[in-house]
Amino acid sequence: MKQHRLKTWLPMLVVSILLLVVVIAASQSLGDRSGQENLTMLQRSVQRAAVQCYALEGSYPSNLLYLQEHYGISYDEDSFYIAYHYVASNLMPDIIVLPKG
Repeated sequence: MKQHRLKTWLPMLVVSILLLVVVIAASQSLGDRSGQENLTMLQRSVQRAAVQCYALEGSYPSNLLYLQEHYGISYDEDSFYIAYHYVASNLMPDIIVLPKG
């Protein structure tokens, strides 16, 4: 009788564990993809704001704080680091967005 129960429950247990592993792997993959999309969107937003500033004011902003105060750039500073390297008023600054942690 115990042998019969084991034969019945063992395949169901194995399938359940495999299904759980697949679900966890899929959710991690989606999380990684979502994080990369957030980085890309933030970088594009900062670049767009810098170009808009150049178009309206005739020069690129010298720092990120200017874009935050005048062009509505906001982001989660605990999750992202923005490297904003100002070169000159007539040259597009180097903008790199990196995840923290």
